[in-house]
Amino acid sequence: MTRDRWHTGFVDALGNGGLLGQVEGRTVADVLAWLATTPLEWKKRIRYVAIDMSATYRAAVRTGLPDAIVVVDHFHVVQLANKMLSLVRRRTTAQVRGRRGRASDPEWKARRRLLRNREDLTDEQFARMWNPLLDEGQIGQTLLTAWIAKESLRNLLALARTGPSRHQVGLARWKFLTWCVDSDIPEVRTLATTVDRWWPEIASFIDTGHSNAKSEGINRVIKLVARNAFGFRNATNQRLRTRCVTTRRARGHIRRTHFMQCPGHCGPCCNRRHSSSTSASAFWPRNFSICMSSFRMASLKRAALSASTARTCAAPSSLTDVSSIRN
Repeated sequence: MTRDRWHTGFVDALGNGGLLGQVEGRTVADVLAWLATTPLEWKKRIRYVAIDMSATYRAAVRTGLPDAIVVVDHFHVVQLANKMLSLVRRRTTAQVRGRRGRASDPEWKARRRLLRNREDLTDEQFARMWNPLLDEGQIGQTLLTAWIAKESLRNLLALARTGPSRHQVGLARWKFLTWCVDSDIPEVRTLATTVDRWWPEIASFIDTGHSNAKSEGINRVIKLVARNAFGFRNATNQRLRTRCVTTRRARGHIRRTHFMQCPGHCGPCCNRRHSSSTSASAFWPRNFSICMSSFRMASLKRAALSASTARTCAAPSSLTDVSSIRN
């Protein structure tokens, strides 16, 4: 029985290392406990750590990897702006109309287009969103103001991977913050406050363009493994199956004869260990990046499977037993 169904995964952000480690829980202590098992030389080589907008992970990285630069994934920043836009729509509809939104309301009809990127809207779609809201009065003008704030934030993040100057970044940031302050909308001002609080990490993304996309991809693979197995009852078996499908050898990036386990020996599929004369430099480049995110393990309290699909097995004792793992 696990104490926490949420686990934290550590993924090689730029290379082909895959899932470097997995630890139960998503607190600062859990992250630091895993980092404590890795060699000091390996930790010193980590230059960037990409995370979502989690204050817990940021505090853990600052404590366990003081020399690494924290980078916030831009997808989660835009997601925060979209959530703000939805909150504004619900609140203004309730205040002005005294009820929830209906299919006949202009703001309800435009709810999907408000969340889409401006460049993904055709001129006709944009006009069908903009004009009815502009004619609606207070609700429409409030929503369009919040939408412009969201697009201003996207314009700021779009400077990443373009080699912008400090002046370009500062000007885009000033336009976003000024618009949010002048909007006099509580949700928009809250978004501006959050972005300003996370600005060092957002600025690192604009400078480097790093994201935790690989970590999110690993999370998807973990969910597919649990889904294909119709759930797991044994946490150890699920962890082993997860490690086997997310390590570099399983994906064919490196041949077995050339494989060396990552520092910390965090994977049961890695049957070769570093010798005392082999340092982390034999496996890792001089500087590299990792990304972190949390994912949910399958429940251990699932209903009993049918007799035709239920299977039991003991936890594998070696790599040769991996092929015998079943649900």
